Amino acid sequence: MWERTDNGGQKLNLVIQLFLKERFDTKAEKLAPDDPKYQALVEQFQFDTWINDAARRVGQLQVVTHSLKPIHPDAKGSNLYAPPESLNTHNLVGSHTLPANFSGDVVGNAAALDVYKFLKLEFEGKSLLERVLENDTELAKALSDNPEQAQAWIDAFAAITEPRGEHASHTRGKQLYWLVGDDALDDENFHLLAPLYATSLAHRVFQTINHDRFSEEAKEARKAKREGKYAEQPVRSYPNLAVQKMGGTKPQNISQLNSERGGNNYLLASLPPSWNVRDIRPPLKVNTVFADSGVFGSRPEVRSLVRDFKRFLEMNPATDMHTRDLRDDFTAMLMDELALFAMQMHSLPAGWSDDEKCELVAEEAFWLDPGRAEEDVPFREARNSVDWSGDIRHRFANWLNAALGGKLPFGDVEFRYWKKTLAKDATHQRLLDRDRRWMESLMEDLNNLPGGDDDE
Repeated sequence: MWERTDNGGQKLNLVIQLFLKERFDTKAEKLAPDDPKYQALVEQFQFDTWINDAARRVGQLQVVTHSLKPIHPDAKGSNLYAPPESLNTHNLVGSHTLPANFSGDVVGNAAALDVYKFLKLEFEGKSLLERVLENDTELAKALSDNPEQAQAWIDAFAAITEPRGEHASHTRGKQLYWLVGDDALDDENFHLLAPLYATSLAHRVFQTINHDRFSEEAKEARKAKREGKYAEQPVRSYPNLAVQKMGGTKPQNISQLNSERGGNNYLLASLPPSWNVRDIRPPLKVNTVFADSGVFGSRPEVRSLVRDFKRFLEMNPATDMHTRDLRDDFTAMLMDELALFAMQMHSLPAGWSDDEKCELVAEEAFWLDPGRAEEDVPFREARNSVDWSGDIRHRFANWLNAALGGKLPFGDVEFRYWKKTLAKDATHQRLLDRDRRWMESLMEDLNNLPGGDDDE
């Protein structure tokens, strides 16, 4: 037998006692002390009695990071607890990117969720669940003077992360065959997969989006943007956001985290750019889309970006990482607008640059009307015989340098920076030409740019 003489064990015991008292007070609030139900609650919330019952009921719950019920509410297959550190890392967003303090989800009997609330209690930066999984001696001393009893309870609580029985799918779960070999006609070259819902990741996404939409910091940032002022937090928007409701009027039947979200699960838009082709007109009667009042620079989104960018630079920001990051953000947004502009021009009927009203320089026609090369042999030969992509980078750099100039000290160094940035933009490279030989020549041209990679 040991005694709770250690300071850590005593404090942990007090944390648990306080949790039980708060729950007792809530349940007994409307009961008189002489009410038999009140006396039953007193017995139920005796320390050893409640802990022993919780250790029994914890078997009705499972802590998970990937759950099945969001796939179908009546599915009864396996759920998994796979913390981020146990997953393979890769460059895509996934559960492996979750921070150490990620939220585990709970599935099972909703009536036993108070046991999970107990395990979520924190002491000195660690939850009771973390201490249970570490077989923490301080927690053992806080639970019981009897080491064997304390260990039995810890073992019972630790099982909350373990799957129930053998891994199994269910007829109401999704399944798909995934080709892992080279011969799609051979059944042995397929694995049967049973997808699960990444519930911990979905919860983190939900929290992040809500913070970006409704937090006080986000509101202040949007107000600053409207007033043309600087804000520490960037403004983030999520266009075409959809909400998937899970669980109906009883979201707790899906999982604990789903209940905390009120059953709401965000779905990000996965859509191609949307525009009305009837409103897209070819750049006729202009010799370049990069003129001072040219087609590209007159687009509302581009004008707004250039105006905000110029205003930021005119504030004489410090030469530090924050300034560089903001500069790169503005640059990336301008690259997106340039890519969108090119995609819209590509959506026009091929050969529009052959119109007698088209006065574009040849290099810009090569860039914006690639479909013409399929039928127009002289055009194709001319397009393949010159480094028109380098000329486009040069023209863009000149245009942006002028747009951000005026009272600002822009010169050759800045010119080379914008030119190099455009060359590095992978999306725009793909839009300029999808021909492999052109890609190789473009990369060679990038490597030979004046000033090298260190130029700013």
